[in-house]
Amino acid sequence: MERVDRCVVLVDAGYLLGAAASLLAGEPARSRITVDHAALIQGLRERAEADTQQPLLRIYWFDGAPDRVPQPEHRRLRVMPRVTVRLGALTRSDGRWAQKGVDAAMHAELTELARNRACSDVVLVTGDGDLLPGLMSAKEHGVAVHLWAVQAADGDYNQSEDLVAEADERRVLDRAWITKAVRAKDLGGPCAPPPAPRPEIAAILSAPLPEAALAASAERASEAQAAAARSGAPAPAENTPATPDAPSAPGHKTVPTPKDLAALRAHATHPDRQHPPQPGGATLRWSSDKGWVERGGPLGEPAETASLPTLAQVTTAEQRWADREEDITTVGGDPFEVGQVFARRWMERLPETVRLQRLSTLYPRIPHRIDGELLRYAARFGLLAHKDDQIDEHDRYAIRAGFWREIDVRAAAEHVPAGEQ
Repeated sequence: MERVDRCVVLVDAGYLLGAAASLLAGEPARSRITVDHAALIQGLRERAEADTQQPLLRIYWFDGAPDRVPQPEHRRLRVMPRVTVRLGALTRSDGRWAQKGVDAAMHAELTELARNRACSDVVLVTGDGDLLPGLMSAKEHGVAVHLWAVQAADGDYNQSEDLVAEADERRVLDRAWITKAVRAKDLGGPCAPPPAPRPEIAAILSAPLPEAALAASAERASEAQAAAARSGAPAPAENTPATPDAPSAPGHKTVPTPKDLAALRAHATHPDRQHPPQPGGATLRWSSDKGWVERGGPLGEPAETASLPTLAQVTTAEQRWADREEDITTVGGDPFEVGQVFARRWMERLPETVRLQRLSTLYPRIPHRIDGELLRYAARFGLLAHKDDQIDEHDRYAIRAGFWREIDVRAAAEHVPAGEQ
């Protein structure tokens, strides 16, 4: 079989982006950087063709993802020309995320390309010594191996010494090259504008928890510790970090749940009551908490919200395709942003008879069917993937906060008189 004169690039995304984060932000956390993936892929292609003097066949992008579910960046990458995404698992161990299966997939791809003589040159963007057998196998099949490193933050190597010794050619992607597509995030402010504070929520969160809520919280903590003791797992920490939408109330050591907030509201409204009212009268509830949704009709919701159409019901086939394209190419996957995008589409397609002011008065209860659809939409971005066998509640708060921020903006626009527009 005759060898084809062209080049292939194999990218270990964990190495490339982690090393770039170390170089630009001082730590290897990929959350500290912003990546223009289109510019990065174009830069890799141009650099590979210039270094190897061969046309590009394909760029393979190897990365990890929770449960191997493609994240927003993977969705964008895999529709780019000449790019193939291969995903390994992303697992959490000892409080840290680690890739599983990525090295094995890179080794298999490298060996197969060389054995089939699919290319004359292979560019490896990695630092892991586990690829050494694959690199040596490729050389034995007559493939030239180019090893690329990201400039190390401390000026030293950030690659396996054995890889460096065995590669035919070695290049360093320096800071100037990296910054064409990657930049450090400015952490001085939030990535998205925070939702406008609502006086009702502020008053509730500033009030002390009633004794009943404190007792319920203590009971939940005791049950969790007892369960942990029976299973031999470490007991949960006393102080759980608060979410942006529900900071810990004074005297309350865990994140207040919507149930706690409902009790707080009742206590703030009627501080003289010794016992909070029954849950049936509490309205400060997320609509997906089925056991605590206020019942107001034969379907369990007020008629004006139960009859609201879902996004799927008001979306045409053409709009569905356009939404899919936007999700892949534009939506970044930030929980707050996802909530905003969903709300924008839904409101733009609602019949004109639906008044957003009425919907806004139901805050923070999103109509139950809409709330379920919102969370299912967010799941496409991997936001609701199980982490340590628990749904990330922080993401849920942020998704719903984004939804309500967009509702507020649209409802306010409806209030503007025609002469002031």
